[in-house]
Amino acid sequence: MCSELVTIVTPGAAGPAAEAVANLEDISPSGACLQLEEAIQVGTDIEIVCSQCRLKGKVRYCRFVEIGYDVGVALDPHAAWDRQQFKPDHLLDVPVK
Repeated sequence: MCSELVTIVTPGAAGPAAEAVANLEDISPSGACLQLEEAIQVGTDIEIVCSQCRLKGKVRYCRFVEIGYDVGVALDPHAAWDRQQFKPDHLLDVPVK
């Protein structure tokens, strides 16, 4: 679990890519959860731009919550998150037993 503002980039339907600010809520090598003000269609290609990396993936779910939308992203295996490359400022690393 974490909390960090990131930029997301999604392809435009018929024009330039769209950018938005999102809160990165959770991240692992295989996926991430973002919190956004607007919905994103499931299956959309997405790029998460962090301070020192660019993670690419696909939207797997988008559900409305009280303060916006939770968006689940499956990261491309070739663009997976690596804590050596990017560590969110507010990362809660819970050990697995």
